[in-house]
Amino acid sequence: MIDFLAAEDRALLERHGLGTFDTLWAKQLKAVDEPNTGRGGWSSVFRLDLEGRGYYLKRQSNYLTRTLHSPLGEPSFAREFRNIRRYRKLGIPALQAAFFGERKVEGEVRAILLTRALDGWDDLDSLLQRWSDLSAAQQSAILKACGQLALRLHGVRQVHGCFYPKHIFLQATGDGYRARLIDLEKTRPMLFGRRDRVRDLEPLLRRAPEWRESQLHELLAVYLEQPSNSSRVGRWVSRLTARRSLKETR
Repeated sequence: MIDFLAAEDRALLERHGLGTFDTLWAKQLKAVDEPNTGRGGWSSVFRLDLEGRGYYLKRQSNYLTRTLHSPLGEPSFAREFRNIRRYRKLGIPALQAAFFGERKVEGEVRAILLTRALDGWDDLDSLLQRWSDLSAAQQSAILKACGQLALRLHGVRQVHGCFYPKHIFLQATGDGYRARLIDLEKTRPMLFGRRDRVRDLEPLLRRAPEWRESQLHELLAVYLEQPSNSSRVGRWVSRLTARRSLKETR
């Protein structure tokens, strides 16, 4: 079986004897949280630091999901890895893979996905927790970055499926913020146009109660490439808030 090993990470991993599936599987590390169980197996995440570069090493056993690509089931990391590569090909800013491989060992299906840590980035969820402490300029720059990220995603007809604050990472730059996505397992092609776009964006708004309506206008103005006081932006705010209200009452 052919594994993926990113050219940019090969030398570093091989210097530490971690350039193969077996060595990454055997590496003893402390899990960053409790393993996910279900689907007949388990999935766990570990932090790996090598010479000042951080990674997240994800391993799973018999943790399968059924897709159109594999109706009988495949490791969920296989789907996420395909989506990571798709995002890179389409130019959507997202996490980057350093290694991927899968094995069948005496009936056990194992998979490894090694991704580069987004050190120096903050997830939007943590920024929202201190939203009132940020300056108006910082808030505006974050809203702009989120709107641009959503525009880029949907502009190439992809739906993230979990467009939540904890999956959007931001890094301050000289003149604002840049943003990228993680957790791509549920990504799929856009099939239903505006309906898919609304469904993808609404969970973000529902999980960002710190945003005032004027700030929703600001984000959507970037996303729709329209003035914030345009009727089109107003209609989108109405659609999204109506869907949010519906979800919150269920």
